[in-house]
Amino acid sequence: MAHAHPVLVQVTERIAARSADRRAAYLRRIREARAAGPARGALGCANLAHGFAACGPLEKLRLRGDVTPNVAIVSSYNDMLSAHQPLKDYPDRLKAAIAKAGGTAQFAGGVPAMCDGITQGRAGMELSLFSRDVVAMATAVALSHDMFDGALLLGVCDKIVPGLVIGALSFGHLPTILVPAGPMASGLPNAEKARIRKRFAAGEIGRDELLEAEAASYHSPGTCTFYGTANSNQMLMEVMGLHLPGASFVPPGTGLRDALTDAAGRRVLELTALGDHYTPIGEMLDERAFVNGVVALLATGGSTNHTLHLVAMASAAGIELAWDDFDELSKVTPTLTRLYPNGTADVNHFHAAGGTAFLIGELLDAGLLHADARTVGGASLAEYRNAPALEDGALVWRPAPRESGDPGVLRPVAEPFDEHGGLHTVAGNLGRAVVKVSAVRPEDRVVEAPARVFESQEQLQAAFKAGELDRDVVAVVRYQGPRANGMPELHRLTPPLSVLQDRGHKVALVTDGRMSGASGAVPAAIHVSPEAAAGGPLARVRDGDVVRLDADKGLLEVLVPDDAFAAREPAGGAPDGEAWSGTGRELFSAFRQAVGPAERGAGVF
Repeated sequence: MAHAHPVLVQVTERIAARSADRRAAYLRRIREARAAGPARGALGCANLAHGFAACGPLEKLRLRGDVTPNVAIVSSYNDMLSAHQPLKDYPDRLKAAIAKAGGTAQFAGGVPAMCDGITQGRAGMELSLFSRDVVAMATAVALSHDMFDGALLLGVCDKIVPGLVIGALSFGHLPTILVPAGPMASGLPNAEKARIRKRFAAGEIGRDELLEAEAASYHSPGTCTFYGTANSNQMLMEVMGLHLPGASFVPPGTGLRDALTDAAGRRVLELTALGDHYTPIGEMLDERAFVNGVVALLATGGSTNHTLHLVAMASAAGIELAWDDFDELSKVTPTLTRLYPNGTADVNHFHAAGGTAFLIGELLDAGLLHADARTVGGASLAEYRNAPALEDGALVWRPAPRESGDPGVLRPVAEPFDEHGGLHTVAGNLGRAVVKVSAVRPEDRVVEAPARVFESQEQLQAAFKAGELDRDVVAVVRYQGPRANGMPELHRLTPPLSVLQDRGHKVALVTDGRMSGASGAVPAAIHVSPEAAAGGPLARVRDGDVVRLDADKGLLEVLVPDDAFAAREPAGGAPDGEAWSGTGRELFSAFRQAVGPAERGAGVF
């Protein structure tokens, strides 16, 4: 195993220095929270009796004492969302495994789980990012009873996993394992799905044909198989040490999936203060763990949403992670995967080609991960070079193959798809933004063209249908940031912009909203900060201004003289009052007022 890359070391040391005071205060707080023995030992008799009133006789006996670890189960189960439907039976399964190992477990609470795939282009999407912090608060409520020695968090998708982690970090003295559900079987090939979406955007086919294709893509229980935020979550949780090794992409409903779920129940008991390997989540998720997460995101061309979520999770642990850290690490991190929307393969192909074990081994050998980072699966991240398997019905871990099973999907560091990571940051007189370049051809990474300004994705779609965008264009879609309307994902912009690009035009998107990497081949400067609703310069862009986006040189600028640009009055505005109500949006008005900028994770805490 190689020594850590010097840039990895430098970035980690810079984060530690920047975070020193906040991190020290956080660690002090969680260490004070760790009582001498289980916290429930300090509860009054009435409090404790309430806490185990619904338990069976054996559980009551165990919970009366202070030598049996009690585990909280917090779940995002619902049976509408395919990724979370398999979690239905997990609590009973985990309780049985924990009881057999000598512990107790209680279902502590549920958290909401909404699906961006359902709310795309709908009013509900404007609650999506805010739901992350609701999940965090719901997790904190579930853990607030001082009954627990550890936690198992059940969740998969976009905002849910970061929310669970943020909530758990408020109880950083508790060991915590994330328990995934796995992906659905591969459906309609991704290239065909993208082709049909573009045909629909161009008016060549109708809704029935489009729906048939979508239903063939998303067709059964399990996580959607493209490499969006949900599967990026799984990758990060494993590389950051919060999953058991190899747990991320094992399909639901299989013997191996069940064995890994049982093992998570047994393992969390060992990690409690009553076990032999006390590993509190707040100490485990240190600067090394977050740097490892950033590197894994970059090496796999993962979701741009994690330029928000990783920052917010780190902040909850007293760590100040910055976009500059992503940018510097991207320069030395090779791209090792080609997964849709950055290719045609899905996570099942990635898993079959060697998966996380191969990827982690390659990055460790290149010195691009902190091998000594603590994990829930063993003494160090080196344990994650091994892949799980069943041997005569028993769970074992075997060394990963030394060669990729499919170099078109997963490659070694010596032969990467790209010498650099899949995310770049850009900056200039329009602010700072993130660009996902892993699916963008090198010749398309620089666009200089007249702007067309919109204040909703519906306006852009109408202009496209009217033929007004059939030219070189930089589409500026503003007032889409967290303070404006909750920062919805703008996936519905991808098909029309892709059609324009396919016609030979130079096309780019600039927005203070989110895309989660679904922009695909169209260069998109997203998460522009400061956002227009906070007085950001996007509010002063006019139709016809020439905008330059250079993802290679890191530039985002409007080619207007500085004094003339500064003298302009902001135009347009964010929806307010009745314009931002319905579908529950009015209940989140306080979030809009409290939310921070995208660069700081777009959180309300």
